[in-house]
Amino acid sequence: MYQRPQHLLSRASKQWHIWFIEEPIWGDEWKVELRSVNEQLTIVVPHLKHGTPAQDVLVYQRRMVDQLLESERITDFVAWYYTPMALEFSDHLSPQLTIYDCMDELSAFLGAPPQLIEQEKRLMQQAEIVFTGGYSLYEAKQKRHPKVFAFPSSIDYNHFCQARRPLPDPTDQRNLLNPRIGFCGVIDERFDCTLFSELAQRRPDWQFVLLGPVVKVDPACLPKGSNIHYLGMKTYQELPAYFSNWDVAILPFALNESTRFISPTKTPEYLSAGLPVVSTRIRDVVRTYGSAGYVQIADTAQAFEQAIDAALLGRHPSDWVAIDTFLTENSWDKTWSDMARIMQGHLQLVTDQ
Repeated sequence: MYQRPQHLLSRASKQWHIWFIEEPIWGDEWKVELRSVNEQLTIVVPHLKHGTPAQDVLVYQRRMVDQLLESERITDFVAWYYTPMALEFSDHLSPQLTIYDCMDELSAFLGAPPQLIEQEKRLMQQAEIVFTGGYSLYEAKQKRHPKVFAFPSSIDYNHFCQARRPLPDPTDQRNLLNPRIGFCGVIDERFDCTLFSELAQRRPDWQFVLLGPVVKVDPACLPKGSNIHYLGMKTYQELPAYFSNWDVAILPFALNESTRFISPTKTPEYLSAGLPVVSTRIRDVVRTYGSAGYVQIADTAQAFEQAIDAALLGRHPSDWVAIDTFLTENSWDKTWSDMARIMQGHLQLVTDQ
């Protein structure tokens, strides 16, 4: 998924050398794959053998990090974390600055390792700066660290506004009738299957298109119907063409512990594409988009149906000038620039000392 980490660290690579260490891939061999994205951004992917004991995995990853620093002659560096679990194989390092960019409350997710909460406590103690992916996360973390900064989901406006003009309809949705109601994102325990299933049953004349991988839930348990179409994972570059040929976008998230702190990136992406949006009562969506009238908030399948009807009739949203002003003022470029300024300020203090 091309999400917050990719948006930010690709921009960071314009002024820093970045080594982006991914989660391991399990297979039949031990190796470290290096993929160059550009001259200053390298993706590091450890490949591990199935059945390797957990402690051996940590030893291998620790050795991989040490060898990377040695081979690339890395001495002065910033450690940037997206998961506290990575601290298990990197807590021996001595970075000039440690950043924790907390984009989700990972401990609330299905299948979260039991040691994650303790590892996050350790990371919060080690990190000089904590960024959060939304205001709700900021409120949850601000009392636990002296330097927490909220940076909600931003937008690559120029990429998604391509969808406002007619684009060729992708082949796998080309034969679907209109209206088309779309969802794009990971389909996991955050997706409200009950609400979505009832909505699709209420409106058999609407076609529901879902893009994204199915993760941690049994695909057999997902809602089925002649008007429900799971089209799978799409690349970031492909998304505008799909959005261009939808009528309304939805965020049918369940209201549970795993969604309590989320700030869906898709909200501004849908709006940049010119799509009306209907969402469940996700706190950051309501606060940022619902209260301003940019997104309709619905609590039930019936309310979703009524909101979609209003959008199809052109009754919501109405103030696209205000929406576009908001979106263009909240770009990933600006977010990275603000983050970099905070980082440079800290590094300058270290240098002065």
